[in-house]
Amino acid sequence: MTKKIAILQSNYIPWKGYFDIINQVDEFVLYDDVQYTKRDWRNRNRIKTPQGLKWLTIPVSGGHSHRINEVEVADADWYKTHWQTLRHMYGKAPKFDEYAGAVEHLYSTANMPLLSNINHHFLTGINRLLEIDTLISWSTDFNTIGNRTERLISICKQASADVYVTGPAAKAYLEVDMFKSEGILVEWMNYDGYKEYPQLHGDFNHAVTILDLLFNTGSDAINYLKSTAKVGI
Repeated sequence: MTKKIAILQSNYIPWKGYFDIINQVDEFVLYDDVQYTKRDWRNRNRIKTPQGLKWLTIPVSGGHSHRINEVEVADADWYKTHWQTLRHMYGKAPKFDEYAGAVEHLYSTANMPLLSNINHHFLTGINRLLEIDTLISWSTDFNTIGNRTERLISICKQASADVYVTGPAAKAYLEVDMFKSEGILVEWMNYDGYKEYPQLHGDFNHAVTILDLLFNTGSDAINYLKSTAKVGI
């Protein structure tokens, strides 16, 4: 039986494409024992506001020489500010009341010192809201050695996966032939063709947090992922 796996660095309240990958695989590995990158999606994401897109950013300390799972939060009250902003910007969204309690609970229980644990907390919580039951694990659960591609292959092999799903950005560095020689098929995620949904605050934009989709479409949110394709995607 085929087992699909994806291996990605954790993001803060990611966009729908991230959850689409999770929904397409049997096991999703958080690759957080690698170098933290600043001004990236690790500690921030975007929401829509009447003034345009706005970043929600978790303030962190260090990062220059830290792995993602070593990065610490710099402001203990960040989660309070983020929830207040979300409530203010999405309070009039059609399905806000349907998910406000669950999302507020995620924020009220997100007071953790490490960024990686916070990201895991939101990923697993939002998966439950979307009814995605994919196994979530950590790269540190596996013994990995070698270069970038060799490490990914070693995780696939230890997880008994024979299909590796990854995003198009990996085409710049992934040594596909090495996967092939180990009997592992590489599948490329295609982010084109997502269907638009009713959205607040001006012109439609796909590149926002999954919370935008939840607050605007409610229980129909899962149907806007390409892995479900129930709304003409």
